[in-house]
Amino acid sequence: MNTHLPLWQRQLAEAFSSVADLCRYLQLDPASLPLLPHCKDFALRVPRGFADCMVAGDPNDPLLRQILPLQDELEHYPGFSHDPVGDLNAVAEAGVIHKYQGRVLLICTGACAINCRYCFRRHFPYADQQLSKQKLQQALTYIAARPEISEVILSGGDPLLLKDDKLSYLLEAVSEISHVRRIRIHSRIPVVLPARVNPDLLETLHKLPQPVVLVLHANHANELSEEVANACRSLKQQNVTLLNQSVLLQGINDDSQTLLQLNEKLFSLGVLPYYLHCLDRAKGVGHFEVPEKQALALMQSLQEQLPGYLVPKLVKEQAGAAHKIRLA
Repeated sequence: MNTHLPLWQRQLAEAFSSVADLCRYLQLDPASLPLLPHCKDFALRVPRGFADCMVAGDPNDPLLRQILPLQDELEHYPGFSHDPVGDLNAVAEAGVIHKYQGRVLLICTGACAINCRYCFRRHFPYADQQLSKQKLQQALTYIAARPEISEVILSGGDPLLLKDDKLSYLLEAVSEISHVRRIRIHSRIPVVLPARVNPDLLETLHKLPQPVVLVLHANHANELSEEVANACRSLKQQNVTLLNQSVLLQGINDDSQTLLQLNEKLFSLGVLPYYLHCLDRAKGVGHFEVPEKQALALMQSLQEQLPGYLVPKLVKEQAGAAHKIRLA
């Protein structure tokens, strides 16, 4: 191991990539679990810090269920596809997804620190959308030519997996476009690899002239360790606006007390609940889906127990729609 690498890169290199190793670490018998026979197309990847938030010996741990490749992924569910939210039809330039008025999304990388089994982009052709230096310039030219674009959203994969120099270059290039008023970053990194929120990243964000919004992705209060809390505090000190979006997942957070605890914990870290997503219907994830009727009942329960600012918007994404569909 290269000890000269930043801590977060060393931790990333040490992440679990073997189901057998992860089960051994969590004191589980792989033979007792209905595991996928292989998952080469979407391999297991779990940082050790995230695994440390799981309960050893519990095969139904809500964090483990998010990342463990099970045979359920082989079941066929009608209406599930490889491109459930219509990303490919909205590609305007390589790496640029332009779905909604006033904002565009940049696919910065196909890499993630953790492979969530419910991922809606698990089949996305990242190799075709990689932002080479030339393609990045074309993407920036596309944005610069459209003054109606006021917000640029960095997504992926996970944009915070970019190394500091590349991320800094990208953010500075976007910030130089005069009509871009906000920069938004969607990232699970502060939750699953909080060491990435280091002084270099904080300095990069601090230097940007536009307001920065960082949308985290936590689904369960158990994900929010003290290391995650420290990362959130550091980001808040740089005046980064912190929001969270969750995915409603069967057997993981599909009860009102779990969601209540999550939203209360988020607020204690300076993070406001933003979206609660109904499952995007990607092929292989159907076993996670929560019926809309149940989702609406959960929202009713949250509204009765929490102040409005702690109740996320319940939404679903529909391919070709002009905005996310809010369920009420």
